[in-house]
Amino acid sequence: MDEMKRNETQTASTVQGTFTAEADKKGGPDSDNILEVRNLVKYFPIKSSFFKRTIGNVKAVDGVSFNIRRRTTMGLVGESGCGKSTCGRTILRLLEKTSGDVIFDGQDVFALSKEQLRKLRPRMQLVFQDPYSSLSPRLPVGEIIGEAVREHKIVDPSEFDDYISRVMDVCGLPSYYKERYPHEFSGGQRQRICIARALALAPDFIVCDEPVSALDVSIQAQIINLLMPLQKDFGLTYLFISHDLSVVEHISDTVGVMYLGNMVEYAETEKIYAKPLHPYTKALFSAIPIPDPDVRPERIILKGSIPSPANPPAGCKFNTRCEQCMEICKNKVPEWKEVEPGHFCACHLYSESV
Repeated sequence: MDEMKRNETQTASTVQGTFTAEADKKGGPDSDNILEVRNLVKYFPIKSSFFKRTIGNVKAVDGVSFNIRRRTTMGLVGESGCGKSTCGRTILRLLEKTSGDVIFDGQDVFALSKEQLRKLRPRMQLVFQDPYSSLSPRLPVGEIIGEAVREHKIVDPSEFDDYISRVMDVCGLPSYYKERYPHEFSGGQRQRICIARALALAPDFIVCDEPVSALDVSIQAQIINLLMPLQKDFGLTYLFISHDLSVVEHISDTVGVMYLGNMVEYAETEKIYAKPLHPYTKALFSAIPIPDPDVRPERIILKGSIPSPANPPAGCKFNTRCEQCMEICKNKVPEWKEVEPGHFCACHLYSESV
């Protein structure tokens, strides 16, 4: 057992050495925030069936702003269809923005040329939601993890094989898995392969797009317990997108809540879970199960269904489902306001004009 621990320590330190060398090459400004998102908008056009004219837009992300500090995790939560995944992919420029700014380590992501963006790509990685469809069935695991490493020349060709083995060891994958194909692995093992593929490029920032939602509960715990030490050892920053509010509370330093394309509340994890401000956040958090049979939390049931993102309500988008709705909510969009130090909310309940 002691020998195994020594080997793991040596493996982590060896890979860390490669990461440190990459970090020295990158440099970058001395800022507390590695990512700054300002009024990010992403619309998908609706085309008419015959003339293919744009007759409307699906407002998937509609003016989202937040910062993520270095070496921390921000959780992003909300109902299905609220725009969480679209926000994450637009930040990585996998989707082109409609408007707004994304500043990564002092660089405007959408102002970069193709060549500049290609050089930045290794530093910004994505772990997909579905470990089954995100891996090529035609490539062995070693090639899946190492393909981008070779393309971006992360390590010398003579060290390539050993480097991939070390990355796999760090992610809990024996090196003899290199020759196997994705269909030979369980869901948890495939997600480890996805994490290893992202980690191999020595990134600074990883978008985890619901990385545990397709896994059993026991396997979810293993993946979370893998992500947290990796963050500490390699100085990673995560944007953790999830439906599981308990997992988000466990892993996140800050939490943002999205509803119908907008950020409605943002704060440090302890603050937002102890005292949610927005009516939607209160309803969302009331669904968190409490592992105590003697405690019966008051569940807030929202009435009605989520409006269409192609035709959202005027004013506050939540006004059609909010029990505390006022007349101003139906006509005026609430301001994004710092209600308490570090606790932001977009709701007329906290507006000085009401």
